[in-house]
Amino acid sequence: MKRLVLAATLVATFAAPALAMNSFYVMFDNKTKTCSVTKTPLSDTAKFAMMGEYGSEADARMAMKGMMSCK
Repeated sequence: MKRLVLAATLVATFAAPALAMNSFYVMFDNKTKTCSVTKTPLSDTAKFAMMGEYGSEADARMAMKGMMSCK
C-alpha cells in the first residue's frame, strides 16, 4: 500500500508542472482580417479561426509574424 501511495505521489509531482503549462492561441478574426494572441481558444467559429496552439506567448507571436493571413 505504501508503494502505491509513493508511486501516486511521484506521478502527481512530475505531472503537475506539465498540466499547469499555459497554452497560447493565434486567432484570426474573419471580419477584421487580423490576428491576435489569446490564452483561451475562442469558440465562435463563424467569426474566428484558430491558426495554431503554442507553449509560450513569444512562440505564438513569432509564428504569427510568419503567417501569410496575419500580415
